[in-house]
Amino acid sequence: MSIAERKEREKAEMREDILNAAREIVSHSGIDGISIRKIAGMIDYSPAIIYHYFKNKEEIIGILMEEEYRRILAALSPLQTTGNSPEERLKESIKSFMMLAVEMGDAYKSIMLNSSPAVLARTSVLQQGAACERPAISMVCRVLRELPGWAGSTDAQVELTAQTIWSLAFGLALRSIVEQVNEEQRQRLMEHTTEFVLQALRNPAKQPKGGM
Repeated sequence: MSIAERKEREKAEMREDILNAAREIVSHSGIDGISIRKIAGMIDYSPAIIYHYFKNKEEIIGILMEEEYRRILAALSPLQTTGNSPEERLKESIKSFMMLAVEMGDAYKSIMLNSSPAVLARTSVLQQGAACERPAISMVCRVLRELPGWAGSTDAQVELTAQTIWSLAFGLALRSIVEQVNEEQRQRLMEHTTEFVLQALRNPAKQPKGGM
């Protein structure tokens, strides 16, 4: 290995050490607990060293948020599978998303309830036009249009419906974490919620039209 390659590897390892420290802080203190000084203390380096690898804590938070968003997209991957009906894909994705949230636990709460611009830049999904800006909402919108009777729905109606489904799954997952709901009850709630959503979607003519 050349000197240049070794330096690049050491740089990558140092960056990962810093990110690992930040991840640990999030797991114990939430996203607001991250600070350059805390990270430096955890890895026994000076804050100046951290700034050598990252511009500021916002850059570190941005990277962590991007990681979590990719996990969410992975949880929604059933939406893109072939061979299953649109209803089945939507049902499995809702369940997968909620299970991921519960698995993340307090870290999920910390991230998804955070209102800082750095976090909202990756977690906000309720703004008008989210279907174009957020892959997760876009994926839900695409599968909605595959459902019987939904092909001719307006963009506004589809987007608002996707945002409503997302919010329902988010709320249920969040309360499951807060209340520490046991596995059996959590499964019952997820099953009921997904069936409730699908029943509502089976008659698009009765859906609010959405938009002005």
